[in-house]
Amino acid sequence: MDMKNVYLDDGSSLYSQLSPYFSDGQRRVDYVLAYNIEKPSSIRHHSSRFGDGNFIQRLRHSLSMRNSRAPPQTKKDPEVTAQEHQTDYHEDDKRFRRDDFEENLLQTGLELEKDEGSKIPGMGFLKIHAPWHVLCREAEFMKLKMPTKKIYEVKQGSNVVEKVRLFIHKLTAPLHPKVNTDRLQNVKPLSHPFSREKQHLFDLSDRDQFFDTKTRSSIVYEVLKRTKCIRLLYEEWASYSVFYKYQPIGLIRKYFGEKIGLYFAWLGVYTQMLIPAAIIGVIVFLYGCATVDDNIPSMEICDPRNNITMCPLCDRVCSYWRLVTACGTARASHLFDNPATVFFSIFMALWAVLFMEHWKRRQMRLNYIWDLTGFGEEEQDHNRAEYEFQVTKKRMRKEHKTAKVRRPFFYPFKLCLNMGSIFGVILYRISIKAALHMSTYPAARSNVRATVKTTAAIINLIIIIILDEVYAAIARWLTSLEVPKTDKSFEERLIFKTFILKFVNAFTPIVYLAFFRGRLVGRPGNYLYVVGSYRMEECAHAGCLMELCIQLCITMLGKQLIQNNLFEIGIPKLKKLLRRRKSDMDSKQEEELNKTLQRHEKDHFLGPFVGLSPEYMEMIIQFGMVTLFVASFPLAPLFALLNNIIEIRLDAKKFVKELRRPIAVKAKDIGRFFYSILLGSYFSLPQAFVIAFTSDFIPRLVYQYKYSPDGSMHGFINHTLSYFNVSDFQTGTEPIDPMHLGYKVEICRYKDYREPPWSSTPYELSKEFWAILAVRLAFVIVFQNVVMLMSDFVDWLIPDIPKDISLQIHKEKILMVELFMKEEQGKRFAARDINQDNCTSPSPVNQSPSQPRSRPVTHFN
Repeated sequence: MDMKNVYLDDGSSLYSQLSPYFSDGQRRVDYVLAYNIEKPSSIRHHSSRFGDGNFIQRLRHSLSMRNSRAPPQTKKDPEVTAQEHQTDYHEDDKRFRRDDFEENLLQTGLELEKDEGSKIPGMGFLKIHAPWHVLCREAEFMKLKMPTKKIYEVKQGSNVVEKVRLFIHKLTAPLHPKVNTDRLQNVKPLSHPFSREKQHLFDLSDRDQFFDTKTRSSIVYEVLKRTKCIRLLYEEWASYSVFYKYQPIGLIRKYFGEKIGLYFAWLGVYTQMLIPAAIIGVIVFLYGCATVDDNIPSMEICDPRNNITMCPLCDRVCSYWRLVTACGTARASHLFDNPATVFFSIFMALWAVLFMEHWKRRQMRLNYIWDLTGFGEEEQDHNRAEYEFQVTKKRMRKEHKTAKVRRPFFYPFKLCLNMGSIFGVILYRISIKAALHMSTYPAARSNVRATVKTTAAIINLIIIIILDEVYAAIARWLTSLEVPKTDKSFEERLIFKTFILKFVNAFTPIVYLAFFRGRLVGRPGNYLYVVGSYRMEECAHAGCLMELCIQLCITMLGKQLIQNNLFEIGIPKLKKLLRRRKSDMDSKQEEELNKTLQRHEKDHFLGPFVGLSPEYMEMIIQFGMVTLFVASFPLAPLFALLNNIIEIRLDAKKFVKELRRPIAVKAKDIGRFFYSILLGSYFSLPQAFVIAFTSDFIPRLVYQYKYSPDGSMHGFINHTLSYFNVSDFQTGTEPIDPMHLGYKVEICRYKDYREPPWSSTPYELSKEFWAILAVRLAFVIVFQNVVMLMSDFVDWLIPDIPKDISLQIHKEKILMVELFMKEEQGKRFAARDINQDNCTSPSPVNQSPSQPRSRPVTHFN
């Protein structure tokens, strides 16, 4: 079939004045198929002469015209004529296939209504209605669980956790949306797989409302291979004025299906859990602000009486400088590198565990409310249409070789591309630093560090955003080349590729700043050079944590504002603008036409739904930044919280207004792959390494308890600086202007733990270096084990299934058994009464046994 798009009838359309019904106003539209009927002008003119007959009739007519003695006409170009006949043949072929497809739909019992006279040129629509008997038949085949008449009271648990949950629920009652989502409160109907023979078990008083629109469209979709609801979603979910309220998850599930409902439920739980993390992060940041004036190391750096002369930061053009000029950087570093940072890292590791435990319980509760506890056991994953097409084409061509994608070639290329971009930024840092030092503009020379850090972080952000879009397209292209057999397989492979590409792309600059920069530098007189004369970068005196914080801040804000929000808002509006410019109508004519369009015609202009993978991927990358490197940036949870408050309503508006309504898909979890990623993201090893190797927490701790004469931090700065004799510079690397400070320098200082030049082993690593290294490694091991032990304890303390849910599941099974035992007992009594009646009355003669009903079989060609 040449179906252009497959989508639902009322997806995301808010302003339609016409209800989704057939022209009779009685039968509701459950599904809409759109197809292209546009033809070139020459073909339309040619077709109008012969009507809508088939190709053979046209061929006979043309032959008869050829044999007639009609006056000669102007001859056309043979090539153009052949092309017109070929195009006309393809149009007829498509129409024949559509007719055959529609006939197969009619044989299954569906009712159809064509709309080829729509106000959209070249577009035809096929409305589909599923009658009651088709719904019952397919619901039985699909084993859909429907609520029975039996209703019982759901008693809440009496334990402490449940009482706390009920108290919080009452406290947050004003935050809940004003919609009736049929959530479990105090009663719940039993559910059972639908059966036509047991319809007496179900409430069939209103057949039109028995199957909701999501279920009806799902049933029609299976055969092929809600209107007030959308207004409520727009008012109570897709509006920024209700950002402080909870999401109507039950209503989202009813309209979009369980899979999308679970995504927004997960996003809501994640955003809710970010509130305490953001509060603690702000407290840690404010603690750094309050104690910055009492920080002894930064006070020593800012004290002008400590006239410490530092070695040049680059060769030739850089000269000696005083440590007091790094006062601002040192004070700013204390805001993020203070004793509270360690506490916050441990808190965030436990926060991630609590978040996962909270989500598991929430997911289990939703599974129970939505009758998904048994889903998955009978779940079947059907073959993709693309896979079937490739198999058929292979059989026709008798090809037995499977197309293989050379992925091993692509991934090294991708790694080289990322490393090349990082190396390019490194070269930018080195060259721009030298250029600014050579500048005659005083302001440029006084703000070299701030300029280099900020501009380099912005360049990294631009590279990340560009490569993100490129990698997303490449991942989908590679997955399509593999031709996965099922939709589930296709989605898993696509997620894996996209995650690997985007994760490495986003975190490569952060990993470089956290663990590599400043460690492969060398020392004065023996620096490490790359690409000839480019000297590797050094960290600032206060360490690389400040630069890591700047990179994380700019990356998070940039990705969230530009990629996650601006792109999602700007690109659809840009497409609308381009479509209006291509149109010949002005704004008034377009507005008048828009009022007369039916709902399915308006929905045709909406964007296609491409899946939940991009939405999940945004949040997974954000979750990694919040948990893996939060030790360097305590405000990351606050930024993530503010972004997610906007993101939820932005996604809601996109699903309601800008995207075609997706196929309702059942799911009982967010996916094993996403769950595995979340489990790996709260692995606390990166946080331990950031604290141990990137910050100065361990050197300060070792100095205070081992080398300090009075147990305080006085003298710590002098302890971290080594000595260098300027006469030991390599030839050609000494400063051009050695008298920049106004006096001759013989000894300069640099940050490292090395022996002085007057020792027996000059410039070798000192014993302090090895002592601090041992403590760093010990800290990593202790931190990781303490966090894992506490995480396991929290995991053991909080059960995955809420106690009230496990009790209700057990009670439901007992009540279901009782219900059907009573039904079977009633059947036996009825059969006994019939047998007694048969014994007293003569039996009919030549009575043939009843034949079982068979399901109509439809063959799709």
